[in-house]
Amino acid sequence: MPAWPGGPCPRCGEDMPANLVHCQTCRELLNDDLEHDTVEIPAFHPLKELAVRIDAFPIGFYFQCPDCSKELRVHKKYLGKQVSCNFCQSTIQLPDESRSHVASAFYTKCPHCKEELRIARKYLGSVAACKFCKGHIQLLEKPADPVDS
Repeated sequence: MPAWPGGPCPRCGEDMPANLVHCQTCRELLNDDLEHDTVEIPAFHPLKELAVRIDAFPIGFYFQCPDCSKELRVHKKYLGKQVSCNFCQSTIQLPDESRSHVASAFYTKCPHCKEELRIARKYLGSVAACKFCKGHIQLLEKPADPVDS
C-alpha cells in the first residue's frame, strides 16, 4: 500500500503534502488502496449496580421473662448477668454470649441509614435488606477476630 505521494486532492483540487490519509480540506480519502471503515458504536447497556453489603452485628437481644412471659429488650453488655424484669421485677439470669441463641430475636442498627432493626434469630449469618432504606446487610453474630500478621 503506497503512501500518498502529495499533489492535488482528487475531490476538491487543493494541493496536499505527501503521506496524508485524508484531504485536510474536504476529508476525502487520498489513497485508493485504503477504504473507509466505520466504527460501530456498541449499544449502551447500563451495568447492574453492585449491591454493597455491610456487616451488622447484634447490639442487643430479646428474651422472654420466665415469670410473666413478657418480652425484654436487653443490651448485649448485660449478657451473663442478672437483670430485673421491667414488668414483674423478677430477677433473671441472662445467658452468656456463647448461649445467646435462646434469644428470640436481636436488634441492630442498619449500617446504611442508622435505623434500628429488629431481626429474628434465624436470619443470623444471612444477607438481608433493610426495611427502611433497602440497603444490603450481612447479619453476623460477632466481629471476626483480627488476624495476627
